[in-house]
Amino acid sequence: MIDRQEFRRSFDEMNAALARRGDDVVAPDSPWGKARTLDLTQRELKAEAETLQAERNRVSKLIGQKKGAGEDASAELAAMGKVSRRVKELESLAKDAEAAFSDELLEIPNPLHASVPDGSSEDDNIEIRRWGTPRTDTVPAHWDIGTDLGILDFEAGATLAGSRFTVLKGAAARLERGLMQFMLNTHVDTHGYEEVWVPAIVNRKTMTGTGQLPKFEDDLYKLEGEDAYLIPTAEVPVTNLYQDQILDAATLPRRHCAYTPCFRREAGSAGRDVRGMIRQHQFDKVELVHITTAERALTDLEELTGHAEAILQALELPYRMVELCSVDIGFSAQKTYDLEVWLPSQQCYREISSCSSFGQFQGRRAGIRYREEGGKPQAAATLNGSALAIGRTLVAILENGWQEDGSIKLPAVLHPYLGGIKSIVSNTLQA
Repeated sequence: MIDRQEFRRSFDEMNAALARRGDDVVAPDSPWGKARTLDLTQRELKAEAETLQAERNRVSKLIGQKKGAGEDASAELAAMGKVSRRVKELESLAKDAEAAFSDELLEIPNPLHASVPDGSSEDDNIEIRRWGTPRTDTVPAHWDIGTDLGILDFEAGATLAGSRFTVLKGAAARLERGLMQFMLNTHVDTHGYEEVWVPAIVNRKTMTGTGQLPKFEDDLYKLEGEDAYLIPTAEVPVTNLYQDQILDAATLPRRHCAYTPCFRREAGSAGRDVRGMIRQHQFDKVELVHITTAERALTDLEELTGHAEAILQALELPYRMVELCSVDIGFSAQKTYDLEVWLPSQQCYREISSCSSFGQFQGRRAGIRYREEGGKPQAAATLNGSALAIGRTLVAILENGWQEDGSIKLPAVLHPYLGGIKSIVSNTLQA
């Protein structure tokens, strides 16, 4: 959530930062435009109420003087009643305007950091670096590889739940589990994160704290008859572990990693990636979350992104890092790097991790604050990134490890997690 005081103190600067996301973001009928109107309305109502209250105080004093002198004060009493009724009306209108203003604030995206490049589409994202050598030979798509090996069952997924669900069998199921353990172990043992195991169901307040609600309700799975939702990412419960708390600045940054299943309706992606496992309604992910100070946020973003890159490098998967431009950044993010893994069947890079700094945006929404010694509480900064999306990692391993005989060569770093197994052949793991 944007800072209310900054909204009023630095409106033009904030307006310019938001306008970089697109003209529609600051249009008069946008949440930003409506908030501006409601804020001005509030001020006008409060100013009129204060003027009338001053008049009421003056008249009240005059009434006292007249009564003390035995004079008739009926006219003043009548005027006083009229003023009192108007003050109450104004206070009620101001209260309604404040409630509407607060609602609109929840719909306003995070103003972009000044370092974010401008752009008009995702084509304007800036490539920062590449790692590894992409395969350029002809490789089957992962859905064909998985079906031929008998390890990916798309028909069973559709029968059990519908489209965009997949059943993993045998070697694929074990590979999914091995990837989860490898990622968590690396982040805990090498990168120093504290692992947490969190609920996959959260309430509305928790979803609102990280920015999923109210804007993205159509993309979420809601439990019928309950104030509860399936999480779209571990970012939601892990960040909200500190909901409505004041942390000691000396304990920051706090860094957590977590594995969770994730659930997304993908309401806005009709027709995109309908085949295979790239865009599923249910998928597994290992997430990294930092709770830190505003001053450290961008430094932490570089560190967090590096931790995600380390997983890709250990798995020997070619990838590139891109910085998202102004119109491609998510609602809550202040600055974002995407990691895109090479998929030989498509001869292109596809997103496998998104690492973002949210500045103090989520800290304000979720009431996460910290205090320096002797100082006042201030909103914490938050960051998160996928490290990695496990299903997409499995896809990348199948395609990049595919051999001419149809087998899959597995990354050496995974062998200990698979009982020493080095390859997949016909739904079996072979040493």
